[in-house]
Amino acid sequence: MPVFGLVVVSLLACFSTAQDGSPSGSPSHTSGTQPRPKATEKSAEEKEIERQEQSQRALGVLPEFVVTNRWNASPLTPREKFHLFVKSAFDPATIGTVGLQGGISQAVGEFPGYGEGMQGYGKRFGASLADEVSANFWSAYAYPVLFKEDPRYFRLGSGGFRRRFLNAAGQEFICLRDKGGRSFSYSNVLGAFTSGGISNLYYPGRTLIRTIPATATSPAVPVYEDDRGLVLTVSRAAVALAYDMAGNVFLEFWPDISHKFSHKQKAARTGEGPP
Repeated sequence: MPVFGLVVVSLLACFSTAQDGSPSGSPSHTSGTQPRPKATEKSAEEKEIERQEQSQRALGVLPEFVVTNRWNASPLTPREKFHLFVKSAFDPATIGTVGLQGGISQAVGEFPGYGEGMQGYGKRFGASLADEVSANFWSAYAYPVLFKEDPRYFRLGSGGFRRRFLNAAGQEFICLRDKGGRSFSYSNVLGAFTSGGISNLYYPGRTLIRTIPATATSPAVPVYEDDRGLVLTVSRAAVALAYDMAGNVFLEFWPDISHKFSHKQKAARTGEGPP
């Protein structure tokens, strides 16, 4: 119920955001009906802007390849969507994050069916990498091509906190279509459930993790853990959607955070500000 409520609130919030006003350069932010330029009619200048956008990093490390401030940007071609998927999924920072996730997973004893030691870590690393690649493939390439949706995050960059926050959360469920206008984001939602379902192929199944010793009045009781199934698939999909929503919020406000810290550092170097 909380997840369903969150989805409904996000959808309503996105529509209310669209009625609040329009950022500069947004041809469809209020009505959502104006067609976008064709993906095949990009100038050399726009291609260079896209190249620069897909080289952005937060903190100099974390990829921001899917972010654009241009609401009137031309849609991506299928080839460009594939390039964005590959660049995001196999970026060194992404691989490093996957390695960290595998280490944390082993440290807390998650997925005991994988075992311990280097072999267990290798399996956990492989599972985390498979999750990342699968999620990016379906949400950033396969479904966006199939449904003709834009997989990028469109940043507002200005306006009140509430408006920007709701826009960021809502973009997980409402997307810009390649031909213009908005629609439900089948790419994000189906991508989360598809990658969650595929994970059943490599997460450990029913595994004996311990046995409760027998007593004088009862026999030994085996304890199993199963990391597959419908319930876990839905749970993983919901967590992935919530995680992506949080990521959108970070992408929306990161320039503000970065500017604030850089301003403080500049003030400290020049001796400005209160003593």
